[in-house]
Amino acid sequence: MDYLNWVENNWGLLGRAMKGHTAVYRATGGRIGHRVPGAPPMLLLDHVGAKSGAKRTSPLVYVRDGENVVLVASKGGYPKNPGWFYNLEANPDTEVQVGSQHRLVHARIANPEERKRLWPMALKTYGGYADYQKRTEREIPLVILEPR
Repeated sequence: MDYLNWVENNWGLLGRAMKGHTAVYRATGGRIGHRVPGAPPMLLLDHVGAKSGAKRTSPLVYVRDGENVVLVASKGGYPKNPGWFYNLEANPDTEVQVGSQHRLVHARIANPEERKRLWPMALKTYGGYADYQKRTEREIPLVILEPR
C-alpha cells in the first residue's frame, strides 16, 4: 500500500491521535506536547471553519522566524492543502499556543521570495517535508503567522 492510500485508510486514527495530543498539550499548559524527544516542535493552531464556522484546533509543526511563526501546509504530500489552510484563508486572525504562551496572530501566505528563504528553514526543522513535496504536484504553501 502506498503512502497516500495508507493516510486515507487511517485518517480517522490520525485524527484521534491529534485530538489526544491537543488535549494533553492544553491540559498541561504546553509542558507536554510542545517538545517531544526526536520530533520537531509543535504548536496548537486555533482556526474557524471556512464553511462551517466551527472552532477547531490543530497540533502542527512550526518554524520560528523572528517574531513570526511559519506553518507548512503539507498534509503529508496529499494532493490538496489541509483544511486548516483554507480556514486561515477565510479567517486569518486567530490564536496559537506555543508551549505555555498564547499569541494572537494574523495568517498570510508567504510570497515567492519569502518562501525561497523559509523553505530551507522548514526542511531543517523537519526533513520529511522534502519527501512530501516530491509526492505532490502542488507547491506546498508556507503560512506566516504574524503577531497582531
